[in-house]
Amino acid sequence: MPKLYEYFGIIVLFYSNEHEPIHVHGQCQGRESKAEIIVENGKVVQVVYSSVKGRRPLSKAELKNFQTVIERYAEEIVQKWIDYFVLHKPITARTITQRIR
Repeated sequence: MPKLYEYFGIIVLFYSNEHEPIHVHGQCQGRESKAEIIVENGKVVQVVYSSVKGRRPLSKAELKNFQTVIERYAEEIVQKWIDYFVLHKPITARTITQRIR
């Protein structure tokens, strides 16, 4: 499970056996939601958030933090997806300690 970011208790990650479309999972204290990143012509055009089957979703506050990270780093997440799943490069996790504005 490559971890991408940690932001105020939210862990943003890929599962190692992921599939397209490009998406990431946000986990916090046993709760989990996911974000599908829609890319058209090489640009992020939309992010769709949803629950994960069999898991309790992130709380409202956690989901807001998850959305903040995804919206700020969507292009970088797409590149990390390509690096990890296509080019088989290692991914370095980043802990974000400052509030994203």
